Amino acid sequence: MSVESVRRHFTDRGLEDPIFELETSSATVALAAESIGVQPGEIAKTLSFKLKEKFVLVVTRGDAKVDNRKYKDYFGEKARMLDAEEVVQVTGHPVGGVCPFGLANPLDIFLDISLKDFAKVYPAAGSKNSALSITPEEMQRLTNGTWVDVCQDLHKLQD
Repeated sequence: MSVESVRRHFTDRGLEDPIFELETSSATVALAAESIGVQPGEIAKTLSFKLKEKFVLVVTRGDAKVDNRKYKDYFGEKARMLDAEEVVQVTGHPVGGVCPFGLANPLDIFLDISLKDFAKVYPAAGSKNSALSITPEEMQRLTNGTWVDVCQDLHKLQD
């Protein structure tokens, strides 16, 4: 059902179905990158967080890590990720298949600026062996996402 809800997210908007099935699991960034044939950074990982009053999704490049200070400065509280059961209840997608499309509940979507390092990124598509290709700008438009800077600066880490 989860893949179907992602598919409907696109087709209900008059867009082509962008989902492709993978022969192997894409449940982790490393597995997804290997299966798709891209660098880990090109995977768009979707993280599920609980704030005091609501749940939110933060989408980052695959090799980025959330910077706790930046997160707290932006959201006003400490980062608390959902457990696997909560993820399914809140998003309708299993861990390893979470994406900002076809959600079971309306959620605020935040897109880390790290995604802008790539022309295209590859989020999961509702299962551990499905994905899609999308530009960061199109992801923002289709999710009404808010651009944020909550990840560690990879450019500084590489210097």
